[in-house]
Amino acid sequence: MKFGIIGSGSWATALAKILTTGGHPIHWWIRNPDTLAFIRTRHHNPHYLTSAQFDGSLLHLSSDVREVVKNSDVLVIGVPSAYAAQSLAGLTEADWKGKKVVSAIKGLLPGPDILLNYYMQQQFGLQLQDYFAVLGPCHAEEVAAEKLSYLTFSGTDIRMASSIATHFNTPFINTIVNHDILGVQYAAVLKNIYALGAGIAHGLEYGDNFLSVYIANAADEMAAFLRLCGAEHIVVGEHEAGEDPMTHRKSPNYAASVYLGDLLVTCYSLYSRNRTFGNMIGKGYTVQAAQLELNMVAEGFNAAKCIHNINKTVGANIPMAETIYRILWENVKPADGFKRIEQVLV
Repeated sequence: MKFGIIGSGSWATALAKILTTGGHPIHWWIRNPDTLAFIRTRHHNPHYLTSAQFDGSLLHLSSDVREVVKNSDVLVIGVPSAYAAQSLAGLTEADWKGKKVVSAIKGLLPGPDILLNYYMQQQFGLQLQDYFAVLGPCHAEEVAAEKLSYLTFSGTDIRMASSIATHFNTPFINTIVNHDILGVQYAAVLKNIYALGAGIAHGLEYGDNFLSVYIANAADEMAAFLRLCGAEHIVVGEHEAGEDPMTHRKSPNYAASVYLGDLLVTCYSLYSRNRTFGNMIGKGYTVQAAQLELNMVAEGFNAAKCIHNINKTVGANIPMAETIYRILWENVKPADGFKRIEQVLV
């Protein structure tokens, strides 16, 4: 199984580290020629996770995305959602024939406001059984430091998802398999919005007591949205069947790491770029100033608008996410917005 990685940001770099740590060669699309040349000669990314060193013999670098797709069986797409279409421009349906795609994108493509699987199907005819998603909770910085982390691989083809996941097992990465492909992706989108809101609350100097109530309510609000989108495993404390005879794990539910766990770490962790972005907004930065200061993409910003648009059809009761959208996109003052959020918490 030959792997290709599309993207060279922090998360794509972390995934490259995981695969190469396991001894797997990778074909890696690096858009910037200077970055490509640096990684080729110095064996680390000069912009992201600079401490992560690579075995140069395992790296096949290219600035031609078509070449990377051609030479790979499994393509891991790890660019920010806003740049996904641009990064894949020029490719055709024929280029993707026989390929498996693993989305490492934790956002919706703004404009059409769709998950990557819908875009890949519309543009390239990729079927859902050939599409997978890799999700956390797993911060790139902790991968670089080789701190034990968990990755969930989701797909309708459980056997293939399990096969792909085995290539990511390392002494510091444990993998879990899940078949709720739509639910886990929407959960990843929503948790970024709520994490951005957690950052705003911190910037406004709310304390830990408030934040715990905020996150508990965010978890409940997220579950309501996911249920209306057809997500599975939403009930806590109930499992579909007995434990897996091989791994002795229970079947996943909403308390699992890919749903609630990812929400918690993204809201609390200082590594969370969405929390950091929100903290700047809470302290009085404009959106534009916060974007310039962060110098990385906070997926929750675009996600807030995408979910606002999608919810016109879904019809979920998500006042917290709606308020965060209005703070970011309709110039509602953060303090005024959180006064509204205070009133809906239970």
